[in-house]
Order: sequence, then structure tokens, then C-alpha cells
Amino acid sequence: MASHSDTLVVFFGATAGANGGKLGSDEREIILLVWQIVDLHEKKVGKLHRRLVKPDLLEVTEECKEETGLAVDELCNAEPLDRVLHQFQQCVASELKSMGRSSYTLCVTGPLLIRQALHPEASKKNLVLPDSFYSFVDLRVEFNRCCPNAGPVKELTLPSMCDYVCIPPVAEQAAGVCEVKKMVLLILHLLSDPYNHKFTSLETVKHKFESGACSKTEPVDSETVIRARGLPWQSSDQDIARFFKGLNIAKGGVALCLNAQGRRNGEALVRFVNSEHRDLALERHKHHMGSRYIEVYKATGEEFLKIAGGTSNEVAQFLSKENQVIIRMRGLPFTATPEDVLGFLGPESPVTDGSEGLLFVKYPDGRPTGDAFVLFSCEEYALHALKKHKQILGKRYIELFRSTAAEVQQVLNRYVSTPLISTLPPPPAMVPVPVLATPPFLAGGSTRDCIRLRGLPYTAAIEDILEFMGEHTVDIKPHGVHMVLNQQGRPSGDAFIQMKSADRAFMMAQKCHKKMMKDRYVEVFQCSAEEMSFVLMGGTLNRSGLSPPPCKLPCLSPPTYAAFPSPAAVLPGDAALYQPPLLATPRPAQPLAHSTAPTLAYYPPQAHGQLYMNYTAYYPSPPVSPSTVGYFAAPPGAVAAAVAAQPAAPILPQPGALVRMQGLPYNTGVKEILSFFQGYQLQPDAVLVLYNLSGQRSGEALVTFPSEEAARRAVAERTNQSLCGHPIRLACCE
Repeated sequence: MASHSDTLVVFFGATAGANGGKLGSDEREIILLVWQIVDLHEKKVGKLHRRLVKPDLLEVTEECKEETGLAVDELCNAEPLDRVLHQFQQCVASELKSMGRSSYTLCVTGPLLIRQALHPEASKKNLVLPDSFYSFVDLRVEFNRCCPNAGPVKELTLPSMCDYVCIPPVAEQAAGVCEVKKMVLLILHLLSDPYNHKFTSLETVKHKFESGACSKTEPVDSETVIRARGLPWQSSDQDIARFFKGLNIAKGGVALCLNAQGRRNGEALVRFVNSEHRDLALERHKHHMGSRYIEVYKATGEEFLKIAGGTSNEVAQFLSKENQVIIRMRGLPFTATPEDVLGFLGPESPVTDGSEGLLFVKYPDGRPTGDAFVLFSCEEYALHALKKHKQILGKRYIELFRSTAAEVQQVLNRYVSTPLISTLPPPPAMVPVPVLATPPFLAGGSTRDCIRLRGLPYTAAIEDILEFMGEHTVDIKPHGVHMVLNQQGRPSGDAFIQMKSADRAFMMAQKCHKKMMKDRYVEVFQCSAEEMSFVLMGGTLNRSGLSPPPCKLPCLSPPTYAAFPSPAAVLPGDAALYQPPLLATPRPAQPLAHSTAPTLAYYPPQAHGQLYMNYTAYYPSPPVSPSTVGYFAAPPGAVAAAVAAQPAAPILPQPGALVRMQGLPYNTGVKEILSFFQGYQLQPDAVLVLYNLSGQRSGEALVTFPSEEAARRAVAERTNQSLCGHPIRLACCE
């Protein structure tokens, strides 16, 4: 890029930490600026200016003291950076006017002062730099064009360049003055015979990050990509670009990484315009974004394309509108239409091109996922939309986040690549047997009156589950506990429980989620009978939806009666893995003479010729032993008599008063809440973190205080106090 300036402003600076080749690598603030004007036409030099800068942190490293000779005492009376930059503009404008010139270009020895020190510090302090700081001339590059034999540009230093053209040494003076005078002498030397050099190579700093789409077929140089780790989960591509302020990121070059649930995992891949900018980005390893330090590592072009690349024409068309702000909506009702979304956002945040600015994320079969991306033409409209975060659409609250073009590609790629039906080899020929289409206890329903336990100890029995549920066992339907076994007939760590109502299931999930059983915490999720049936018939259930049955199917536990030992499963070949689960006609169990257990339909594994299937059929778990049968609310038959003979254990209400906490950060745990109420001597079991229907923390918690007086005092003293930067709202529960 050609420079058409009449003058160069030779510019030098130093920080309170590392200088020279490591300038800006330690996040230290600028403490010294020195400049002098050179008239390129008249070959005249203006007045030299030297200004000390007062940093926010009055601290100077020993290395800096040795190199610059500056001490903290000298900086106490200096002006802050914004005022010094204002003085710089006034001085340069005044001198240019006296010289009869109209424009200027900064000239530095290497890009570190501009890219690694000035722009990052100005960004952190929210200073607006004038346009003159977005372009500069690198004296090393200009010198290399005149003296190519002096060595590579990266190896050139101010002393080596002066020695090469035999410029006499400058008498030692104040810090920064010597360097500026040497740079001025070099410039005048290059302007003279035999070089008569024209300063035309201009480096630029991008004013802002440009979003855009990336194709999977686009070549990406691995020497231009880095991985940033430790990002705040709510950070956007603009936040990441701000962290790398001063370095030029390629268009659409920020790709936020998502986890298996489609949420950001705190990592991003960033693609720069060239390897030089990538190398400078690596120098920002463990620099801070707010209060968090960010790790920066090398990455490959293949990794970047895997995250940011896409091939969908629909996505390409959606992202073809440039300079748009992208917002991601999550949790939309599956029946939501474009009109519903536009009405939810309202007239104060108009969507670009109306419904054309909406992109609904769908599964390959066209079913909606509940996610959508929205385009806004300006930051103001996007901010109005973000104010509707967690407002209600239909019967669901909607989450809104800033997003990126790369995240659009990544989310679409993930859902499009989700297989609808597992591809399996054809099953071998089998003898047909009568089957039950659906066991009666698995009658499907959309009411979420079931719960799923995940992460059970492998030694856990039904008695352990009932003990784990505590007072909630009275809400279990008769025969409502279903243990899930793996293909080998061993416990899988999962179980399903049918509750009397959806409300009871919700309370159970809230109360027992991540509660300890033996030495493991158990996850508890609310689900429907339909979802339970799907899993028990061989499918999988996760937070992103239902997946079809895999080749190895889970099964329910066999009866625990001694009268019905589970036959050993024999699996001679891989072909058996691809057989559909079979439910044979039930064979009534013959009770033993001394047994009072009720008759239970038992579905044994079926043998077909020489091929022994180990698919244990699905059936409800049997009644528990007399020692634990009291956990059931209405046990049938002879078991009821056993219950009647035993004294019922009363369920005592818990003493104390409840306080509801709202506005908690989503990563808040019991430890943080106890710390928040330090001085009230609460125990860990007094804290209940609440979860939403998806098994995620809702930002609320219930805390039990020993007395109503203590609860009211806590509300009065601690309400609206900050926890991890979030004001917490407290209220006593009636």
C-alpha cells in the first residue's frame, strides 16, 4: 500500500516491563513516548518531544529500570496515556501547519510498539485512537528494500542498520531520545544519494473485525491459525478480536468451539492474515481478558475448517449479508414460526430483511431443534434484542447470545451430520417368533412424570435407589423402578423411575440432582414415559434429543428372585449384535411354595437354533424385598399385607426457614453459596441448587436457615450483594 504523506513522525515508546524484541509480551503499560517530525520533501527535521506516561499500576521492573533509567518516582507526576496522546496530536498538528504540510505517517522500528503495546492498552482502557495510529511505516522494511544484503527484516535492529550504513554513534542521552535520533539519521540517509528512497510500504491495523462465512474447500494456511483457551463462555467474536487488538484477523477468522451439547466450551480458533500476525498473537499467551487469563497455542488449518467450514447453500446465503450482527436464540418452542420470532423481538429490534434474516436450525428430517440465528443491521438493534434474554415465548423462556458466522456453520454442521438411523449390516435369517409390539408398562406418553438416574454405582441395587430417594419414595408408582443393564447383563449405571405425577418428578429431579450415592454423585433428569420407553427399547436419550437404538442395546434387569435365576448369555458371533430386541410371549412364573411374592410375567431370552440371543426382554422391575417394601405407596396383593404389618416411618418436615436466591452465575455451586453466606454457619446440606427441565442449573437456589429470624437477617444483609460479579436477589419463602 503506497504512502502519500508529506511527512514522517518518528515514534518510539517503552513500557514498564519488557522492551526491545519482547515489547508488549508481558501486558505492561506504556511509560514513555518520544517523537520527532521529518519533512520528506525538504529533508528537514522538527522539534524532538519526550513525554513520560503515568501507568495505572505504578510499578517498574528491574529490567525496565536498567534499559530506560526510569524510576517510579519520575512517573508519579506524569500525565496518563490519554492526555499524552492528546498532546501528541496537538504538537504534530501545530508543527505540520508551520511546515505547510497536511498529513503524516508514523514511522517505527518494528511493529511491536503499535500492534503489541499501544493498541492493546488503548483497547483495555477504552481509548479511541486517532486514524493516524492505524497505519505506519516499518523502518526495517524500508531499509531492507534499500539494503537487501543487510539481512532478513526480522533480524534487523536499529544498531545493526546504523552500523551497516556507517552512521556514527549518537552521544548517550535520555531514554528514548537516542533511539529517535538514530531513526531520524537513518531516514535522512535513505532519502539521500545513492538511495533516494521513497517511503511507500504502509502497514495497516484493522479498525474492526469483519465477520463472514468460510467454505470447507477454502485453503487455510496452518501458519496463520491459533487456539485460544480459557475464554469466558459469553464472549463473542468481537470480544476475541478486541483481545487481539492491533493484529489483523482474517475475514470470518474467529471460530468459537462448541461442546457436545452445542454450548461454547471456552475455546476458539482464530485465523490471522499472515504468519507474522500469528506469531505476535502467540506472544499474548496468558494475557488477560477481564479477570481471566487466556492461553494461546498453535493450531492447524484443518482444525479451523473443521469448526468454521461449511458447505450448506442455505447457510452461505444467510451469511452473505456482510457487516451484520448475529444473535443466537436457544430454547424456541418447536412450533415457533418466523412471525412468532419477529413478534417476540419486537419493533425496537428489527431483523434484517424480515424473515429472510432468520435461520432455523433443523435436524436432517426437518424437525426443529429449538435453535435459530438472527441477523441485525447494527449493534443498537442487537442490544435491544439481547435485553429479551430469558423472556417467555409461548410457555418457554428464550436464551439469546451473541454469535458468529463460524458458530452458525458449526451448529448447522453438527445437526446436519447427525444420523437419523444407524447403518447396520442386514440381520441374519431368523425363525419368526410371536412378539409384543410394546409392553404394557411402556405405554408412551408426553407427560414428564418419569425421572432418569445416570451415574449410579455399578453395585447399586433397588434398595440403594430407594434409600437415595428418601422421602420421595412415597411418590413412586408400584413396580416403577427400572434398572438398565448393558449387553453383558451387568448394571449400566442408569435407571428409570415412574412417578405419580409430573410435579413429583420435577421436585425429585430438583432435590436429588448430583446427590451422592456411596462414593459417586448421581445425575437426575426429568423425562417422559415416551422417552423412557425409547431408551428401554434400545435408543439413547441425551440433552440434544433422541438417538435411534445402537447395535448394542441396553436392557432391564432380570427378576431378583431366587426362583428365576438369569440364564447366562451366550453370544457366539457378531451377527447377534444386529438383531432387533425381541419380546416373546410372557411365561408366568411359578411361585415357590414358601414365597409370598406376587406372580410376575417373566420374559426370558429366546434361543433360535444354534444362535443364542442375549437380549434380555424388557419388563418392570420386581417388587422389592420385605425389608424395603415400605417405600412403595400402594404395593399390590400379598405385599400390601407385609406393609400393613410394619409401622410406617413418619416423614417429618424439615425445621428452619427457606430463602430463595436468584441471579446466580450458572457455574455456582454449594461451596460458593456457603461462602456468600459466610458467618451464618450453614451446612452443605442446607443448600439446594435448582435445575431446569434440561438438567441445567437455572440460576436459582434454595437455602435452609436454622430459624426464620436468621433467614430474614440474611435477606436484609445480603440481598443485591455481588457473587462473581452478579447481583444476587434474596427472598424469604412462605
